[in-house]
Amino acid sequence: MDEVPETVPLSRRFHRLGHGLWRRAIDWVLPPVCAACGAPVADPEALCGACWGALQFIERPYCERLGIPFGYDLGPGALSAEAIANPPPFGRARAAVIYAGPARDLIHALKYNDRPELAGLIGRMMARAGHEILADADLLVPIPLHRWRLLTRKFNQSALLAQAVGRASGVAVDLHALERIKATRPQVGLSGRDRQENVRGAFRVAAANQIRVAGRRVVLVDDAYTTGATIGAATRALQRAGVAQVDVLTFARATLDGAIGT
Repeated sequence: MDEVPETVPLSRRFHRLGHGLWRRAIDWVLPPVCAACGAPVADPEALCGACWGALQFIERPYCERLGIPFGYDLGPGALSAEAIANPPPFGRARAAVIYAGPARDLIHALKYNDRPELAGLIGRMMARAGHEILADADLLVPIPLHRWRLLTRKFNQSALLAQAVGRASGVAVDLHALERIKATRPQVGLSGRDRQENVRGAFRVAAANQIRVAGRRVVLVDDAYTTGATIGAATRALQRAGVAQVDVLTFARATLDGAIGT
């Protein structure tokens, strides 16, 4: 039998070999640890078995509008009491996990402990959870930070997550279509009404950027969904710019029996 010719250029093979050796050297000096608890793991950007098992993944049955999990199946198209009493301005919201335990640790590590490399792991879980709305999407748009907050945090975690979801799903990402023009207070500790007032008028799509979103189906990306005040304000800004449809994708979602601090 004729030997199949090697099609990978020699320079690329050396690059791959060098990268692999470098990765093994790093792992020997700094062995990989669980992204949530710090326990030793086999691969970088991974969770240990205990933390993975403690994640509360959101699966059907859940509210078709808000993605709130149900204790039992209420039938196709079932809506939660919250969605019926206060219909959201967006179409559908999906999240990968309940905000508790390792999920909370992952978000805090990403946002506050300078761990941007965690966006890949989190983004892949988000892409799986949001496959239904991503299949209908034209564009991923992250919730933006105000420029002063961006200076202190150094990166926008929602932008990193949008890029990771985009890589996993193939949906295009626009990091700059939506702007945060109001330096809002942290939402921690605010009531639902105070949260809404805090983010009122906080977002806009500049006139020059409207052509990039008008008539398109957009998925807003953020790390966590709480009362929906921030997501709602961002949705209305996109709708004023002529977006055809807005859905929402987050990593974690707060439930009625637990509030989150973001």
